[in-house]
Amino acid sequence: MRRAIAAALLVTALSWLGLDPARAQPTTEELPIQFTADEVTHDRELGIIRASGNVEASRNGQVLLADTITYNQKLDVVTASGNVSLLQPDGDVLFANLVELTGDFKDGILRDLRVRLSDNARFAAAGARRSGGNVLEMRNAVYSPCQSCPDQPERPPLWQLKARKIVHDETKQVVEYTDAWMEFMGVPVVYTPYFYHPDPTVKRRSGFLTPSVGASSTLGTTISTPYYIAVSPSRDFTITPTLTTKERAVLAGEYRERFAAADLRTTGSLTFDSEDEYRGHIDAAYREDISDTWRGGVDLQRSTDDTYLRRYKFSSPKTLTSRGFVEGFRGRNYMALNAYAFQGLQGNDDPGTTPLVLPMFEYQHVGLPNRIGAFNTIDASVLALTRSDGRDTRRGSLGGGWNLPFRSNIGDRYQLSLKLRGDLYHVDHEAGSAADDGVTGRIYPEANLGWRLPLSRHDGNFSQILEPVASIVVSPYGGNPTDIPNEDSVDVEFDDTNLFSPSRFAGIDRVEGGPRMNYGLKWSVAGLQGGGTSVFVGQSYRLKDDSTFATGTGLDDNLSDIVARVDVTPGRYIDLGYRTRLDKDNHSPSRNELAFSVGPPALNAAVNYAFFEREQGSEFEGREELSASARATLSRSWRTNFSSLYDVEDDALRSIALGIVYVCDCFTFDMTLRRTLFEDRDIGRENSVLFRLTFETLGEVQTGVLTSGN
Repeated sequence: MRRAIAAALLVTALSWLGLDPARAQPTTEELPIQFTADEVTHDRELGIIRASGNVEASRNGQVLLADTITYNQKLDVVTASGNVSLLQPDGDVLFANLVELTGDFKDGILRDLRVRLSDNARFAAAGARRSGGNVLEMRNAVYSPCQSCPDQPERPPLWQLKARKIVHDETKQVVEYTDAWMEFMGVPVVYTPYFYHPDPTVKRRSGFLTPSVGASSTLGTTISTPYYIAVSPSRDFTITPTLTTKERAVLAGEYRERFAAADLRTTGSLTFDSEDEYRGHIDAAYREDISDTWRGGVDLQRSTDDTYLRRYKFSSPKTLTSRGFVEGFRGRNYMALNAYAFQGLQGNDDPGTTPLVLPMFEYQHVGLPNRIGAFNTIDASVLALTRSDGRDTRRGSLGGGWNLPFRSNIGDRYQLSLKLRGDLYHVDHEAGSAADDGVTGRIYPEANLGWRLPLSRHDGNFSQILEPVASIVVSPYGGNPTDIPNEDSVDVEFDDTNLFSPSRFAGIDRVEGGPRMNYGLKWSVAGLQGGGTSVFVGQSYRLKDDSTFATGTGLDDNLSDIVARVDVTPGRYIDLGYRTRLDKDNHSPSRNELAFSVGPPALNAAVNYAFFEREQGSEFEGREELSASARATLSRSWRTNFSSLYDVEDDALRSIALGIVYVCDCFTFDMTLRRTLFEDRDIGRENSVLFRLTFETLGEVQTGVLTSGN
């Protein structure tokens, strides 16, 4: 008979189990075997059911497929042969030539076994024993997550683990190996008497992570062995001891925890170095959603000294910022309360003059437009800066504005803004300073009218837009008396992005005074098939020069420097951007920025050039540098990349790096050659070769060699 579903056999099996099918309702564990086959025979005297031809036997969510299946009811043994496969509820599939299992499929023997796990990793073994439905003990076995080559299926996978015995315990969610070799491209490379790793169902588990090996001219050879601790489903901890040959050991750690509406991450390290000094750092971040309106958090970043983070290869920041904050969003209102503490890590940073900001309060409100489109704004802030050496500043500021956008009949657009702001300061200078202490302030009104007229033209396959832009700003002269300290407006960057800003200062300690006019012209063209070009040029004019702006800012005279920007994108894979600031008199550049990239993602090159003149009174030095990078996909698996940084002003190469990457479905190889020529106190030049090997499902191996540069 064809595809006979053995309902009669089901009744027989129930009767043999002592159950009345008319009255009994078996539980999941009691469900009998159900057969589907082309042909089924039943020897009632011997209690043997034989099924052949496309046989399917199922029980408790497990499905056994084979050419032939025999079920001995008295012994409760199932024997299957020919193209045998056993499908598990968790997605694993076991293949074999012959299996002998108990009736519940939980215990038995399998020959010529192959297993495909739920993550597509595979086992193969000459034979195996299944126990309790969750332990599979394999002999002369192989494990690999690599896929076989379709063109050469007989070829070994890229890497595999061969072992005398492999045990997969699904209850413990672990795979254990005894007398194991790792083969790479068919060649044995590593032996271990015992090894284990979590199975694919494990997302996180306590245990040692892959160690990393490196070297440094200052630390010598280093080896780090991280240990991961899964405290709970929402908490974990990683501790990483690092041994060095030139310094003493370093102990680092990371703690993470998820709350219902919050998140905590903390990293830190500690060492007692060869100079008998304790050195270390901490970097912690906490965020909490207090309510639908409010959220808060804390950032803590501190280091025992300036060069520790770079010397021990943790990170390379210039400033560490610690912050505590609470902020709220409701409707068109925003409120925030912040506190900041800074630690400068550069050689010229003075901890005594670095301020502690506590508190910093801000409030902004944007009103709804009325029937003519006008809307109100409110800005308020309170700030307190305290120093151990130097000036202490307290500031309160309150401002309001009225804004009206409108459009004329010819299509030009206007934006009228009227603002009034009051600032109150209390200044306490360092003892012995000639500057005056006390209270001071100002009232600063401002009117701003912006205008633009976009003109569009379509010509064949091109579309052009010509847009003149202008604004007039009126405010009183002065506004920056010497007894008002400048804390947040020290550096001024005048470019095309802030040409039409009412104030070119970053903060509110300095204001622009007097009537002034800003104007510019933007032209853009775009092709209907893609590609386009845009050009912008602009300038600012004031009736009287403003000594508030330092020489070199481009804003210290009646006429400002000329700012311009050009963006050219002729196709999908070519991009050119250029920004500049030109002296108004001789048109020599005081600032140039060029960014050029060409090629698709598979073969891409980029060049960036930056030139900035040093502005008088600025905290930042001028610079001129050239950087280049390239990326290439050599094949489906191979990629390479290159980067360099060249100091044009000092005629010196600062860094250069070359990377090669190999990626396949189960393995990643990443090698980087880097030469770093920066020097800072106890950090010198270094040459490095860094390797990273990632084995799918097993982990990552990192190693490197660093030497002092010449």
